[in-house]
This record gives sequence, C-alpha cells and structure tokens, in this order.
Amino acid sequence: MKRAVFAAMVVLFGTIFAAAQDWPTKLVKIVVPFAAGATPDVIARLIADDLLTRLNQAFIVENRPGASGNTGTDAVAKAAPDGTTIGVSIGGPLAINTLLFSNLPYDPRKDLTLITLLVTQPSVLAVNTALEVTDTRALIDVIRRDPGKYAFGSIGAGSLSHLAMEAIALKSGTKLVHVPYPSSPQAVTALLRNDVQMVCLPAISIMPQLRSGAIKVLAVSTAERSPLLPDIPTLKEAGIDVEADAWNGLIAPAGIPKAMTARIGQLVGQAVTTPVVRGKLAAQFMTPISGTPAEFRTRIDSDIARWSPVIAAAKIKIE
Repeated sequence: MKRAVFAAMVVLFGTIFAAAQDWPTKLVKIVVPFAAGATPDVIARLIADDLLTRLNQAFIVENRPGASGNTGTDAVAKAAPDGTTIGVSIGGPLAINTLLFSNLPYDPRKDLTLITLLVTQPSVLAVNTALEVTDTRALIDVIRRDPGKYAFGSIGAGSLSHLAMEAIALKSGTKLVHVPYPSSPQAVTALLRNDVQMVCLPAISIMPQLRSGAIKVLAVSTAERSPLLPDIPTLKEAGIDVEADAWNGLIAPAGIPKAMTARIGQLVGQAVTTPVVRGKLAAQFMTPISGTPAEFRTRIDSDIARWSPVIAAAKIKIE
C-alpha cells in the first residue's frame, strides 16, 4: 500500500515538474497594474509579443490600474499559482506602498513570487530655463536661498517622482512645494509653462521636449551614469546623495512551483535581451537588467530602507 502511495506521489510530482518545464501550456495573462502606455505596459507587451513568436503560445496583457498599482498587483497575488497569471510591477506596489498605505490588500512578501528583474529606467532632474541654472549645484543654491518658494511637479503623492524631489530637498536642507499631476505629460506641460520650476521624471517624458528650449536637464537619478545618457551627470556627482532607480520586475502568485518560476524567468530573460526588444527598450531609455529572485528581494528591501526616512520626514501618507 505504502509503495502504491509513494508511486502515485512520484507520478504526481513528476507531472507537475514536467508541466513547469513545459510552461506555457495554455493562455498566459500578463497583468499590468497601470494604464496602457505606462512603462510596465510597454515592457509587458514587448515580452508578450516576443514569447508569442518564439513559443507559439497565446499571451495577453491585462491592464488593471488603480490605487497606485495596488489593484493590479493584488490581482496577481490572488490568482491561481499555475503559471497562467504573471505580472509586471514596479517599486511602488512592491516596496514603497508598504510605507504609504495603512492597509494593503496583499502582503508583497507572503503573497507574491518574485521571478526576475526586467529593466531599469533613469529619471532626470529637469528645470525650467527661467531659473537660469546650469547645473545641480546652482539649483541647490537657488532653492536654499528661498525655502518654500519653488515648486516641483510629480505624477502623484508617494510616486518615485515625488519621493526623489523630497529626497533632494531633504539632502539639501531646504523645502520645496509639491504639485501632483495625474500623469507625466501633464507634469511636463506644467514645467514647460513654468507652473512648476522642476521635476524628476522618467527620461522618456523629458528628453523629447528639450528642443523647445524651455527645459534643461541637470542630472540623472541613477547610481551611475546611464549608458543611454552618458553625458548627463548623476545627482551624486553634484554632491547630492540621492538615488531613484525606476526598475520593473516580473511577479507571480505565491505558491507557484520553483521549476516553473525558473522556466518563466529564463524565457522572459531571453525576451528582454533579444536585439529587437533591446532596441525598442533603448528608444524608451530603458535598459534590460537580470536578477535572481534573491537579487529581486534585495532590490525591494533596499528601496524600503531608502525611502522610509524620506517618507517619514515629508510626512507622506495615503489612506
């Protein structure tokens, strides 16, 4: 009897392992917790198109925006852990929102499987040229002289664009006025009009606007200079110890088999590093990055440690 049970278990686990190695075996839904056109959406669609072509399996992208990315991330957390639902998410729903929201509908540490990091995207510190500053140090001198006089735009309370500017003000020992907007285009329009004097936004939203002559880019927010923007110095080069790395990663529900996690990570990692996808990412100022689940976890923990004091100092809370 015991041998029969053991044999049945061997067959069962062998079947599960085989299914994991054969992923995908049916339609796969890639959930994006933001609207169409957002960076995670662009990445998800590039991945879906590549996997469809290479694997001859159906992939669809489902946008589930809301609650600063919490709605779509919760949809992934509550999906069946069978490989038919995965998601592309960012530091907000996976790290920062744990500091901003009193109650999340999911626990990022317990309810999700981290599969792999996908891409990183630099944000740039940009100013309206009416400020007449040529570099970051000059900007800091200006805003230090008149604390609370100058405003910055962001894409919402608690967003990376908000936290990065609060961190710059904190590290500079001064105050800025925060003006949130629903999207990057609206924040950029406000900068062009000088309704706000500065922003720290994804490079793709700023760089095409430089030819207007109304905007000047002073720095990138990454730890090192971006290979896609090699001539733009980092904030740290200007003596401002602020790093705001806009990364994206692939997640799945907790409980997904480890063999399947490895298989998905392998296939998606191949997708974002193909020459075609690399070229399309570069056009959006995005660079593919690799990362094991453990490295993914380290990135999340680093974000929590980095932004916790900034959120506390700025008294940012979202109910």
